[in-house]
Amino acid sequence: MKILAIESSCDETAAAVVEDGRNIISSVVASQVEEHKLYGGVVPEIASRRHAEAIVPVVRQALEDADCRLSDIDAIGVTYAPGLIGALLVGVNFAKGLSLATGIPLVPVHHLRSHIASNYISNKELKPPFLCLVVSGGHSHIVMVEDYTKMKIIGKTRDDAAGEAFDKAARTMGMPYPGGIEMDRVAENGNPFAFKLPRPAVHDAPYDFSFSGLKTAVINLIHNSAQKGVELNKADVCASFRYAVVDCLVTNFIKAAEDLEQKKLVIAGGVSANSLLRRTLAEECKKRDWEMYMPEKSLCGDNAAMVGSQGYYEFLSGNIAGTDLNAFATMSIEKG
Repeated sequence: MKILAIESSCDETAAAVVEDGRNIISSVVASQVEEHKLYGGVVPEIASRRHAEAIVPVVRQALEDADCRLSDIDAIGVTYAPGLIGALLVGVNFAKGLSLATGIPLVPVHHLRSHIASNYISNKELKPPFLCLVVSGGHSHIVMVEDYTKMKIIGKTRDDAAGEAFDKAARTMGMPYPGGIEMDRVAENGNPFAFKLPRPAVHDAPYDFSFSGLKTAVINLIHNSAQKGVELNKADVCASFRYAVVDCLVTNFIKAAEDLEQKKLVIAGGVSANSLLRRTLAEECKKRDWEMYMPEKSLCGDNAAMVGSQGYYEFLSGNIAGTDLNAFATMSIEKG
């Protein structure tokens, strides 16, 4: 079964053809990163306009690369929530028009569910149930994946997401957008114990995260040092901050797994590409003789292949949309 998938939730216009939820036949991504670097982050209005310009050639290229015609496609999967509303609407409206014109079923796909599904492509043997840590620029969740389309939130951030904290701290240090990637690279040569940074915890919610205080602490460290004329070792600051964020993520994730007696752990989302997070979780799971799954780094960021994977399972569960499908800036993964 072939799914034509479309993704436009942020600053990548992407299309892919995925077979049986596990095999990528084609995957095309048009990135806007270089343009948004000028502003230090994604500008929603610009993102929407670029999606409108790119979506037709990107979808056409995905079909050509897969050597497919629309008549070969069994369903159209599209990201409809959550994300930048203007950006989402470009993909949703294009998919609706294509579905209406061809009669191909339309499948609405939740963005975070797609990130989790990237693991089905990278790890062909992976099946639910499992516990997943979803970490990205806008989200930090611990999710119990009971089945392909049945999920329960165990913990989540109360303020900033881990990826947002990385990007803002990196920007304060003068690193280009997206800062989290650059910070991860620089941190590899730093001392993670050079600076003592806080580990915020949420009272009476042991699985929830809070990164706002940690982000503020490192920004204050950088600003105070600059005001005093003290030059900080950038690699040490990056390493210390990365270690603090990863420590928070891993501590809560492992605790949730132990309390829920889950021995199959999965990570997903843009921050799942973080080198220290991948190493640390792999080590923790090895010590406990647990299974650990993670997506290939090429599938950690936004792409349409993961939408095609999750779209396959949504289609099998009967999640078919009509022409009244709308986009939503926010939506729980449990409802998606």
